[in-house]
Amino acid sequence: MKIIIEPLVSIITVVLNGRKTIEQTILSVRNQSYANIEYIIIDGGSTDGTINIIEKYSEGVDFWISESDNGLYDAMNKGIGYANGELIGLLNSDDYYESDAVSRVIEAYKSNRSSKIFHGDRMDILSTGHRQLRKFDPSNFMFKYYSMTYHHPSMFIHRDCYREFLYNKDLRVYSDYQFVLELYLKHSEYFHYIEGPYVNYRLEGASTRINTINKLREGYIARRLAGMSRINSLFSFFLRLGIFMFYHPKPKSTQIE
Repeated sequence: MKIIIEPLVSIITVVLNGRKTIEQTILSVRNQSYANIEYIIIDGGSTDGTINIIEKYSEGVDFWISESDNGLYDAMNKGIGYANGELIGLLNSDDYYESDAVSRVIEAYKSNRSSKIFHGDRMDILSTGHRQLRKFDPSNFMFKYYSMTYHHPSMFIHRDCYREFLYNKDLRVYSDYQFVLELYLKHSEYFHYIEGPYVNYRLEGASTRINTINKLREGYIARRLAGMSRINSLFSFFLRLGIFMFYHPKPKSTQIE
């Protein structure tokens, strides 16, 4: 009798002082309907009780470490270095999967062996606690020149891609954009879209804590490093600046008499 071994999927959670949300993240991985999962947690030296929660669920964690690092993307690269799976998913401690997330990805993977990057829609968790669907926008123009239309938390990426590329530790919030854009520019045939949301994303990450000028600057740098020309990168910079100014006009001064 032939024994069929299902592909190993590695899921990596990076966390620093995530006591309020990491339990939900861990449970969403433990409760997956797909069984062959390797779970890795990279903690940046939490001091808020996060470690106690990780230890509580340590039987369901294949490997975890707590030590200082050089930020989010350094921690991601570290986790990737420990991963053994064919596909690797990055699930931050603010986010959580639906119970069938990995099963859906594996089903797509088995049917599309030439693809190496699987992605889908996501549900945004609003400050009110309500969820709002955020669908993938397939526009190449929007992705290259305006914003990250691919939902990074939904991505499961083949280990071969990580042997060719890793995340840029020098960018604060646009490293995942640079990573995905560079892969897209060199290997657009790798991408496979899975319709429907299977990851939940809290709108309170690092990108909400950086001002607009720095976002524009990082966006330009990320595009240049990913391989876009200077002209196209500048076009993107001024397009995004113009859109921001249109939607956030400078208040008119008032004269007090």
